[in-house]
Amino acid sequence: MDTGIATERPWLKHYDAGVPHALTYPTVPLQQLLTDTAARHPRAIATIFGAVVAGRLLEASLTYAELDRRADRFAAGLQSLGVRKGDRVALLLPNCPQFVIAFYGALRAGAVVVPCNPLYTAPELRRQLEDSGTETLVALSRLQAVVRAARDGTPVRNVILTNIKEYFPALLRGLFTLTREKREGHRATVDRAAGEHHFADLLRDGPALRPVDVRPEDIAVLQYTGGTTGVPKGAMLSHRALVANVRQSRSWNPTLVEGIERGVDVMPLFHVYGLTVIMGVSVATGSAMVLIPRFDLEHILLAIHRHRPRSFAGAPRIYVAAASAPDLARYDLRSVEVFGSGSAPLPVEVQTKFEQLAGGGRVLEGYGLTEAAPVTHTTPRRGKRKLGSIGVPITDVDAKIVDLETGTRDMPAGETGELVVRGPNLMDGYYKRPEETALALRDGWLYTGDVARMDEDGYFYIVDRKKELIIVSGYNVYPREVEEALYAHPAVLEAAAIGVPDRERGE
Repeated sequence: MDTGIATERPWLKHYDAGVPHALTYPTVPLQQLLTDTAARHPRAIATIFGAVVAGRLLEASLTYAELDRRADRFAAGLQSLGVRKGDRVALLLPNCPQFVIAFYGALRAGAVVVPCNPLYTAPELRRQLEDSGTETLVALSRLQAVVRAARDGTPVRNVILTNIKEYFPALLRGLFTLTREKREGHRATVDRAAGEHHFADLLRDGPALRPVDVRPEDIAVLQYTGGTTGVPKGAMLSHRALVANVRQSRSWNPTLVEGIERGVDVMPLFHVYGLTVIMGVSVATGSAMVLIPRFDLEHILLAIHRHRPRSFAGAPRIYVAAASAPDLARYDLRSVEVFGSGSAPLPVEVQTKFEQLAGGGRVLEGYGLTEAAPVTHTTPRRGKRKLGSIGVPITDVDAKIVDLETGTRDMPAGETGELVVRGPNLMDGYYKRPEETALALRDGWLYTGDVARMDEDGYFYIVDRKKELIIVSGYNVYPREVEEALYAHPAVLEAAAIGVPDRERGE
């Protein structure tokens, strides 16, 4: 398995100047990156959060010193609720400062974070809470009804509710209270007897955080992913794997300047790409995160226009919408050198059209998967780009193509087969699923389930999906769950779910 083109690493000659061919990795838990950055850049802006009102952005910010203190207070608050090392803390939150605070606070308390999609229905959420063994759930106040319906019969004993407006600037907070809060169901009355608490209460002064011995090999995140069986599986991502992928991703941009960069972040932080490449790299480098909680093209374009990021990461849906937006020329996007695209294939015609309209930035595709924390491939920022390619393996990732039948025979350049990868960023396995772990991880290689090919230069191309998984706007849709929902209707006798190509959503 270790012979052939993978050991020759033909892709290395295409790395940009300054991108290392090998890295060393700090042997620290993931939360240490926030501690270190807050010490180096205490006054650097960490989060910027707000909304668009009548075509204007209203925003408020936190510095890294403020974020660090809030994460510490939240960790101490979790400990006061009985959270101990190894306990599961689930986050049912969109992109907002509360997600960042709760994530690093939970890690400092020694907990394992379980990110959840805020769009989950109560049955979907219940399955994830049950499977992960979650005991504490942090959620938006607007989702209180879903949480109450989902938690029955699960191990959840603490629910921490936060209002989306808590980190808005004062003017926006007032407008929100008057016009949207009640109408959209953001007001929540906590039932303390049922273990419900206000997020802000955990940040109040109280007992100091008791240090927890967290090791690099400990599990940091249970990130749920799926397959053709329809039942999502928890990928066990260690502190070591996540720190490695943060370091790998950061090294791909050697011109990044610590403490001053800004990113406009609409890719969900509850998704592993947002968690690692957006939040993780930003925290490691003291970069500001302009957090956008949902897809809103006007908000995205206004934020790029105002904050002038040098990089932007988005799903194909964003580029499809922007390329057809009649008022795109109103916004200055010229600061962006690289527009990253991932989570689903980007049509070449959309890529070309968007670049022509955006004013010079290159759209570059990459590839990753939850089980690799997630990035394994991307296109050089300044080097050779091949349209339709996912690029080359990032630093310290090996990749090759093996035969589809046995997975043991290396395929030559140009031939299709299954893409397999290895590196320091791989998961430990699927939680409570040893058989599926054994299929995915073999002899140190991760079998991706994707059919691909590699050319002579070491650039990779996804040809098809071995799995029957349907990807809609970057989100996994499991055929069995759709079919079971259809079967629940009394008028449905038989049901089958397939993905069909869609210009806007991918499938």
